[in-house]
Amino acid sequence: MMKIEAVIHPFKLTEIKAALHDLDCEEVTISEVLHDGGSKIQKRVYRGCEYRADVPKVKVETLVSAHRVDEVLEMLASAADGASDSTILVYEVAEAIRIRNGRRIEVSLS
Repeated sequence: MMKIEAVIHPFKLTEIKAALHDLDCEEVTISEVLHDGGSKIQKRVYRGCEYRADVPKVKVETLVSAHRVDEVLEMLASAADGASDSTILVYEVAEAIRIRNGRRIEVSLS
């Protein structure tokens, strides 16, 4: 089982959600996050004071079978096309347990 995290621009969220739904990714977690682009982010000046602004982004997380990772990554990359500083991370998950009932979460291979 693999966890995929994508940090994207908010205007791409509808497209990403629709694409994940088309791939039958059932459980998707969506969070609002702030992105600090480091030295790449433009510095702004307001009333003579220079500051850096954090950029609002959206983080989309889902669990998929290891067999479907490439398929989901290709979809995410194409859906996020044009959003130059989007990031996709992939993690291996040893175990996932639903707190409510203590059952292990299984991800289908299809």
